[in-house]
Amino acid sequence: MRNGSPAPAPAQPRYRRAVQSGSASSSEPGILVIGAGVSGLTTAIMLAEAGHRVAVHARSAPQQTTSAVAGAIWGPHLVGPDERVPRWGSVTMSRLLELAGDPAAGVRMVTGTVADRAPQPPSAGPPGWTDGVGQRTACAPDQLPAGYASGWEFTAPVVSMRRYLAYLEHRLAAAGGELRAGRGYSSLAEAARESAARVVVNCSGAGARALVPDPAVSAVRGQAVIVSNPGITRFFVGDSAEPGQLTYVFPHEQTVVLGGTKDAANWSREPDPATAARIISECTAIEPRLRGATVLEHLAGLRPVRPGVRLEAEAAYPGLTIVHNYGHGGAGITLSWGCAEDAASLALAALA
Repeated sequence: MRNGSPAPAPAQPRYRRAVQSGSASSSEPGILVIGAGVSGLTTAIMLAEAGHRVAVHARSAPQQTTSAVAGAIWGPHLVGPDERVPRWGSVTMSRLLELAGDPAAGVRMVTGTVADRAPQPPSAGPPGWTDGVGQRTACAPDQLPAGYASGWEFTAPVVSMRRYLAYLEHRLAAAGGELRAGRGYSSLAEAARESAARVVVNCSGAGARALVPDPAVSAVRGQAVIVSNPGITRFFVGDSAEPGQLTYVFPHEQTVVLGGTKDAANWSREPDPATAARIISECTAIEPRLRGATVLEHLAGLRPVRPGVRLEAEAAYPGLTIVHNYGHGGAGITLSWGCAEDAASLALAALA
């Protein structure tokens, strides 16, 4: 496995915006969103659907972001402590339940199991990250795969991220928003100089480490294998036989996402063959029908982990407000609509 360390974040630049009188026109977007992952697109949609001119600029297209690599199941995973997290997750859960009725969105309610290899006392209850999914039922030993000692069954939104990101793109376009992939910025100062927007919403994910710069942002690498679906309808999430890693099976209509990893401070986006072999072996042991399934793709992405989500407004430059919305860890989809709601509110307040 390759472990690369990013260069130390540069010193914080002085916030100074070059404002040219009369340079902006009414046709130019008043809000610039940086980042085209699930957080950036969702925030942009809320602003565009509120009637504002919004442009999304991103180094990578939505289908090349870390969001596209996610499994993805609702659950606040790898998120720092923040009293706002339950509310953000609840708002998003409500939105995903609504979208589950739209086939174009790629959101389905799926029943499955979260399991632990170590025995857990009944008083321990289900894992905290499942709070908010509704009823959870303790599994009997014969309901668990070999090697697992305890588990819980529940139903939660499972999202086909590539379909979901395409849905968000179309929804943004329908609201009049613009998306420009391949347009990255080396710093927020550069974005401020080159944009006439009155508000910049920073949804840069792991890129915030260099863009802001914010040395508190780190990457927890996730690797997954996409295979054809042999008829699996239930999800599974459990700890791996390899310490510190994950094993998960997330079924979609035609494919299954197998994982995974939790590689801290690993900035490599290159899938590792040995890790892929371990993932396939463990997932096949849990679900034998995966044996012989066609491998379609190998993926790796960087979860943007931070001691806490950064969601706040900053009057950084004359005439410009920066709204930060990043540091969601492994819960980008889980917190997306709740965080977008708050980020949009901050942006609209700045415009007012």
